[in-house]
Amino acid sequence: MTTGYTLQQTASQVRRDIIRMVTAAASGHPGGSLSSTDFLTYLFFKQMNVTPETWKRSGEGLDMFFLSAGHLTPVLYSVLARRGYFPASELSSFRRFGSRLQGHPSVEWGVEGINQSAGSLGQGLSVALGAALAKKLSGDDRSVYVLVGDGESEEGQIWEAAMVASHHKADNLVAMTDWNHQQIDGSIENVGGMTDLKSRWEAFGWKVIEADGHDFTDIEKAFNEASAAKGAGKPIMILFRTEMGHGVDFMAGTHKWHGKNPSQEQCDAAMKQLEETIGDF
Repeated sequence: MTTGYTLQQTASQVRRDIIRMVTAAASGHPGGSLSSTDFLTYLFFKQMNVTPETWKRSGEGLDMFFLSAGHLTPVLYSVLARRGYFPASELSSFRRFGSRLQGHPSVEWGVEGINQSAGSLGQGLSVALGAALAKKLSGDDRSVYVLVGDGESEEGQIWEAAMVASHHKADNLVAMTDWNHQQIDGSIENVGGMTDLKSRWEAFGWKVIEADGHDFTDIEKAFNEASAAKGAGKPIMILFRTEMGHGVDFMAGTHKWHGKNPSQEQCDAAMKQLEETIGDF
């Protein structure tokens, strides 16, 4: 990506990419991708020390990112492309037969920036914990970041990993929850009752930070606080308060766009709401 764009401009372009990708593929998950766009943009463009030039799947000496909510590939692929890991033109192949950019990330396809195959919900936190503990054992002082969903947090393996991370004092592990209160069948309150996530994570021995996931000032403060907490003996969870489908009015705040593609007419309407900055693919 060329320089000179603000985080807000970059995030707007990422949202355009997301809508165009799922429209062209007639498949995909726009809702959660749109809600996690802002803090993932900050993470890849400002927070992590890894770049397209330095990235390697082993992660040795580098910050690492894992996508536990594996269906959110539209936002991950767009952020990686706009960051320069692979050409943005490749985004047009999303979910096509034979494309590297499958609906869920796979290391088998050799996509730059992808550290883990994902898809089965609940597993990514365990994988990220393994990477964090490996870094501690090898004397690597870099951090491991992982994104989970609030609906995904109904999976039991999330809490098994949470318990083990606390027990082993994995304070180089920074988990993030896209706390948009929606999942495939409705609100998280109605489906699984995952309401007070802060007290739950604290009960498992984690340092918990809450932030507005659409305010870049608040996002920066949250990541700075997480960095300051490194070495204090507790794994870190940032609960990013977000809105499902954020940035597109007819998608915002509803679970109905969890895994539904827009029509071309709806795509055109969304494009009018989002600023084109970097250039479409």
